Amino acid sequence: MMTCKHSLFFLLLLPFFLVTLPGARAQETPLPICTAKHLFIITSDFQNPSDVVAGRSGRIYVLDGVNNRVKVFNQKNTFLFSFGESGTGKGQLNFPLGIGIDASDRIYVADSGNHRVQIFTPAGEYRSQFSTETTQQQIKPSDPTDVVVDRTSSNCFVVDNDNHWIFKYDLSLRKPSGVYGTMGMEKAEFRFPFLLDLDQEGNLYVVDVINTRVQVFNPEGKYTTTIGGWGVEMGEFYRPKGVAVDAKNRVFVSDSYLGVIQVFDRDGTFRSILGDEKGSLVKFEAPTGLFIDKKMRLYVVDMLANRVVVMQLQD
Repeated sequence: MMTCKHSLFFLLLLPFFLVTLPGARAQETPLPICTAKHLFIITSDFQNPSDVVAGRSGRIYVLDGVNNRVKVFNQKNTFLFSFGESGTGKGQLNFPLGIGIDASDRIYVADSGNHRVQIFTPAGEYRSQFSTETTQQQIKPSDPTDVVVDRTSSNCFVVDNDNHWIFKYDLSLRKPSGVYGTMGMEKAEFRFPFLLDLDQEGNLYVVDVINTRVQVFNPEGKYTTTIGGWGVEMGEFYRPKGVAVDAKNRVFVSDSYLGVIQVFDRDGTFRSILGDEKGSLVKFEAPTGLFIDKKMRLYVVDMLANRVVVMQLQD
């Protein structure tokens, strides 16, 4: 992991010190920046949105889970339609937390309170569902907080937050195909995992929130490496929440407490912090879900600010 003279926490406070100490001169500290150009911000009476995906058509699907709905926008920041409502029936939702998308733009919603994943067409029409309960010994009823689908749309991976494991479902056979992980602090163990993503080779990245890290697993579910760890230095996390992997296999991780997005190599090596075209760090109120589309546009759910920030990655 890269070390740095000043902590990330200090760098976040530096502008405050410069403003409140008249005449003070701070030593210039170079920030390793991953440059992104601001495109637009989506605000649409959200109530603590948590996750976002974008389809090949360009449609942007924002999970407005407190309102039990998914809101859909185009790339011109125009609201198109929404789907979902509170309830337990088909197409109804109960505090969903994560959203996924497959190669055909079908939408998968981790319907946390209903202990299931629901699948919708790109137009928001209910298609099917599957339960995330399992025959394995569970601590609590399943609590699906995120879902991701592989490139072939054959398998889907679901985070079961309360049971501290990953639930795998075979979409072609329409049946569960196992779980992995357990509660703990060692490799391949979790404490309240939350959001996840897949890279182009099928490696799975799981945000292990209370263990303040991202764990990486190969397509067979075997642990391979850990990204991050607790702390306020660059390359460390205070409260990681979201993860997204781009076409260059760079791993973007949001820290909802520090309000920044850090960038890593797949082996866990720290690379940079998300910044703007002026070379300044981009600060969010509470960044949560992340998504990167095929055109290298980064979508950031800023949960407490009730918005989604869309940026074009430049390098």
